[in-house]
Amino acid sequence: MPGVSRRIQQVFVPKLHKDSFYYYADLLHLCKSTHCMKKAHAQIVVGGQQQNPFVIAKLVDKYVMVSSSNIELARKVFDNLSERDVFCWNVVIKGYANVGPFSEALNVYDEMRLSRTSPNRYTYPFVLKACGAEKAYRKGRVIHGHTVKCGVDLDLFVGNSLVAFYAKCQDLEMSRKVFDGIPKRDIVSWNSMISGYTTNGYADDAILLFYDMLRDEDIGAPDDATLVSVLPAFAEVADIQAGYWIHSYIVKTGMKLDAAVGSGLISLYSNCGYISMARAIFDQISGRNVIVWNAIIRCYGMHGHAQEALSMFQQLVESGVRPDGIVFLCLLSACSHAGMLAQGWNIFHTMETFGLEKSEAHYACIVDLLGRAGDLEKAMEFIQSMPIEAGKNVYGALLGACRIHKNVELAEWAAEKLFVLDPNNAGRYVILAQMYEEEGRWQDAARVRKVIREKEIKKAAGYSSVELESGHQKFGVNDETHPFTTQIFETLLSLDSTMGEEAHSGLDAIS
Repeated sequence: MPGVSRRIQQVFVPKLHKDSFYYYADLLHLCKSTHCMKKAHAQIVVGGQQQNPFVIAKLVDKYVMVSSSNIELARKVFDNLSERDVFCWNVVIKGYANVGPFSEALNVYDEMRLSRTSPNRYTYPFVLKACGAEKAYRKGRVIHGHTVKCGVDLDLFVGNSLVAFYAKCQDLEMSRKVFDGIPKRDIVSWNSMISGYTTNGYADDAILLFYDMLRDEDIGAPDDATLVSVLPAFAEVADIQAGYWIHSYIVKTGMKLDAAVGSGLISLYSNCGYISMARAIFDQISGRNVIVWNAIIRCYGMHGHAQEALSMFQQLVESGVRPDGIVFLCLLSACSHAGMLAQGWNIFHTMETFGLEKSEAHYACIVDLLGRAGDLEKAMEFIQSMPIEAGKNVYGALLGACRIHKNVELAEWAAEKLFVLDPNNAGRYVILAQMYEEEGRWQDAARVRKVIREKEIKKAAGYSSVELESGHQKFGVNDETHPFTTQIFETLLSLDSTMGEEAHSGLDAIS
């Protein structure tokens, strides 16, 4: 960028002395490309500032900001620095924590401690971010200990980072403990904890915490990050009232309906069966990325509108957005449930056009497609010709097809594979046992059910859910976990007795 170089000379050289830190800071600020960065780097060397920790820290940070591919260039600059202060160490750790490799951020942190440079409150958020990305739970626990020793564990930035770290490592109990211990939480604290619950499958906890946040007078209104965190939880429980509230909140506050919030709303409306509303949201989003397209294609597919899903895929391609593997999973699932065998095969092979690698889940969709169509023989041939090893999803799809078409012999073969690949899934055993019972093979059915008992394999309990003023309440058959169980059953018995008396009175009146 020769124009930038001339501009640097014209604007800054007359005003700032080359020995000034601000001269080089402004010089680097103008750089927008790696080429320009290298020219600025050369001026720093010529100016004899390559050992100035303030200038070098700025140089390292800017290298990574311009392009993630510059991380090694930034590291070389850092390695050539003879005396490093905490700020220099922090910018290198930050670079690796943001662009990777994340393990190198942890290595640099260890080097920093060995150099006897004391980390500060700005060091730990970057290190913990790297730990979370690497799922380095033990390392993160050790670093948590370091924050306690340094007396910064209750610092807001460090606390928020610890909440996010434990959530990423699926230790929600510890994440919540840290969250509760932060003296003065900000909106990032709440967002991190809500997101932790949502991404780990604790939708009810995420929703309850969201309502607690709304009642916290010290926290302002929820921001877009809050909505992105909580919308998947509301979508999971199909809470349409919450969907309406969030949608109205976005409109009233003038919040931008971006791809992240928009895709969340599409999924929520979709799960609640409001297809037209999901489409209306889709049409309002200007910068549609692949996640938005995924959401609307999944919406049409899950409600049996396979043709609309295929039409949306065609529009996606025409818009210039590159589809990903999830788009094709949604399309294959839609074709399978609609019995569109030819279209499903075509979609499956289209993946190669976009250079996408087929996962086991994509192969499982084809097995399901063939199985639902009743072509179990071709499904078997397809499994045997797969270039990757078939897993539980593939054999699970085959077992389900065998159940539909009552092919016990093939079901036994698929079940044997599943008992090795997915040994603790009670549903696999139950399907085979039920097929034996339908065929009158009682001894075989009893044998399978005996295995379930001996291995103590538990089937996930089904439940119903009702929405009350206090939130969603779940209950199962003979559920006695509710704190007011005794009063509930007494009331039901009373109602049963009253209805019985009314029924007898009605019969007497008729007679």
